[in-house]
Amino acid sequence: MDAKARNCLLQHKEALERDIKTSYLMDHMISDGVLSLSEEEKITNQPTQKKRAAMLIKVLLEKNNTSYISFYNALLHEGYKDLAFLLQDGIPLASYNGKDSMDGVTSYVKTVLCEGGVPQRPVVFVTRKKLVKSIQEKLYKLDGEPGWVTVYGMAGCGKSVLAAEAVRDHNLLETCFPGGVYWVSIGKQDRSGLLMKLQNLCSRLDQDGAFSQRLPLNLEEAKDRLHFLMLRKCPRSLLILDDIWDSWVLKAFDCHHQILLTSRDKSVTDSVMGSKYVVSVENGLRKEKGLEILSLFVNMKKTDLPEQAHSIVRECKGFPLVLSLIGALLRDFPNRWDYYLRQLQNKQFKRIRKSSSYDYEALDEAMSISVERLNEDLQKYYKDLSILQKDVRMPTKVLCILWDMETEEVEDILQEFINKSLLFCDRKGKSFHYYLHDLQVDFLMEKNRDQLQELHRKLVTQFQRAGPALFLASDQEDSMYWYSFLAYHMASANMQQVFARQTGLSGLPKATQLGHY
Repeated sequence: MDAKARNCLLQHKEALERDIKTSYLMDHMISDGVLSLSEEEKITNQPTQKKRAAMLIKVLLEKNNTSYISFYNALLHEGYKDLAFLLQDGIPLASYNGKDSMDGVTSYVKTVLCEGGVPQRPVVFVTRKKLVKSIQEKLYKLDGEPGWVTVYGMAGCGKSVLAAEAVRDHNLLETCFPGGVYWVSIGKQDRSGLLMKLQNLCSRLDQDGAFSQRLPLNLEEAKDRLHFLMLRKCPRSLLILDDIWDSWVLKAFDCHHQILLTSRDKSVTDSVMGSKYVVSVENGLRKEKGLEILSLFVNMKKTDLPEQAHSIVRECKGFPLVLSLIGALLRDFPNRWDYYLRQLQNKQFKRIRKSSSYDYEALDEAMSISVERLNEDLQKYYKDLSILQKDVRMPTKVLCILWDMETEEVEDILQEFINKSLLFCDRKGKSFHYYLHDLQVDFLMEKNRDQLQELHRKLVTQFQRAGPALFLASDQEDSMYWYSFLAYHMASANMQQVFARQTGLSGLPKATQLGHY
């Protein structure tokens, strides 16, 4: 480790030992490959929080420049911005020799991103060139003018990694953002939490205190300060806001900046001004990319992976979070391929749990947090979607019957789910057809396991009340759903015989009358 970095650690050793909690910081450092499991155990075995912190610093002092940068980024990611600020002067930029590295990233890029707090690549990293290029194209379109580029998609689909990768480009930084790049992890915040984020950002931009010796005291003052600093000290720079949940948060940053943000909500920029561009992140990786992730975790060639690896990728449809969680578990327990495949097939998401470069340790945690953010009424409507099957599109009219609403009302509700990456939509003929990702189907079915029969019964009962003949006419586009899946819903509701007696349906196909599915 450089003398400057070592001295900076020793200078601020007391503050670090007093304030940090080591567990999550170590997760990041293990993910970066700079801390071993035996070192983690050695630190964890210390009797007090302060002694664990002291041991982590001691271990860190024996390591190299990469470890220092990993520790710095871990502090930023876990909210220790004030402590990261103390270590900023010690960032070992001299380790970058000015030549292109093996991954094609120049020393200039590494310096800019390190100073801006942009996370490093995960240890297990696969390229997604098409998406990265799409984000870069949108950033070029800003052309020095204020505007917003939103990268949105489901939790765990890799939005943050893609945003960081998009700015890992020499020409983009030199041409469009010579003033630098500044990464801010936002997440779910109240007003006081947002004020702290803004205060920390203002401190980073005004390290020498040339413009003010006092932190802003409220959001309006912080917004004005940020605008002033970006204009005067960091012109032509890029602000990256990671994990935005609420549109009101963006208003604090709506000060004529160039902003790249990640979110699960496509509509999050509706309330702000300026040019807006959107990049949708597909939910799954192609099979070869999925296998590449698993092979990197277990240190095997793709051709040597067992058949279970192919089944895991197929079962989760290449979902990055699931592959990272299972890959990290297999790295520790390489003989558990069958076990983790079985847990995935049986929807036992709580047993697929592991610290990783993602913000979530389990799939159900990532899914739940999105649903819990919905208001109470929307949560009830979303629960009703537990009756959807995998790879089946449900027409709008079916949900109109289920909820006894006009088409426009139903479409408005479902658009809320689509905006938040909780539902997906295809346009088919005159109607919208809606579907869930396979993992969302599994999550809802597991979460509402005890209510599934009643939820199916609700749909069948509503169909009965609406008058089946009206919806089984062969010339109606949406009637095919009932022909194909009414038997499934009746069987799932355990009421197919009762329903057949009460309605005497003769227009149904034979399989539907018998309740076969």
